[in-house]
Amino acid sequence: MPADVVVCTWATDREGAEANAPELLTLGRRAAAQLRGTLRWLVVGRTADGIAGMAAAHSAAAIDWIHCERLARFQPDLYVAALAQYCAQRRPRLLLLPQTFDARLLAPRLAARVGASVVMNGLDVGVDEGRIEVTASAYGGDTRAVYALGGDAPAIVAIMPGAIETETVDAGGVKVEEREIAVDLSGVDERIRVVEAAQTEGARLEDADIVVAGGRGLGSAANFHLIEELAAAVGGMAAASRPIVDDGWTDPSRQVGLTGKSVRPSLYIAVGVSGASQHMAGCSGAKTIVAINRDPDAAIFRHARYGIVGDCLEIVPELIRALRGA
Repeated sequence: MPADVVVCTWATDREGAEANAPELLTLGRRAAAQLRGTLRWLVVGRTADGIAGMAAAHSAAAIDWIHCERLARFQPDLYVAALAQYCAQRRPRLLLLPQTFDARLLAPRLAARVGASVVMNGLDVGVDEGRIEVTASAYGGDTRAVYALGGDAPAIVAIMPGAIETETVDAGGVKVEEREIAVDLSGVDERIRVVEAAQTEGARLEDADIVVAGGRGLGSAANFHLIEELAAAVGGMAAASRPIVDDGWTDPSRQVGLTGKSVRPSLYIAVGVSGASQHMAGCSGAKTIVAINRDPDAAIFRHARYGIVGDCLEIVPELIRALRGA
């Protein structure tokens, strides 16, 4: 049977170049080699400049492109229908998706439609005696599980950002085939209508090299400005744990955790964050974690390289002053 490995991206706001596309292509190339198959890159929506060069740098055999006006923005029903038609045409053995909010809506429904197995929160993929083995984050990030996917059914795996170290190969001037895929969406109606979409501008939290996150230890919403000021002082971005987002201290675009954003910065400063597993699932990939918490037994200290035990409302203003040279 065909052993195609397909990397699928659809970042309409980035013209087809999802931020972790190079990671997915790196993993896809490894899996394709182990399956003795080929790697293809499926782009839904617009394509970005230089996408062919990126595909060649990861030994992709081809770029498959699905484009129509109805796919200009992500709509679950339309995307499931389009990808199901693609899977029927190409019959990939493995379909790799970026782990995003959209993927959580898409992957399980697509798997049900095409009779595939599905694993979310993926960290790595390997092949053992023809079986696809997926290493994934489990129990809120407290541990890892390995799922063995046997049989002839396709496998759909969503890979968490920052899980794979990007590796390229010498393209050697190879030209990658580009092919437009025709799909029929005339009979598909979107069942959910977005009345007002959230608007985000500027840099993305997932791309930040330094993140400063606040939690309940701040005491009240009025103190969240300390997180923003500290983030500005260190040249980073402000983030938050789910409890204070739920309480309305800041907007959901700043939330880090299992149900929020997954970040992998060089430096993650957790201020008044307890370190619950749900939060750590979104930041455990940080190279260095610094924790500030008044509770010496807080779980966050088990993950931190450096820790300060004390009242963050006293410590953070002093840090800001020191960083500003005041």
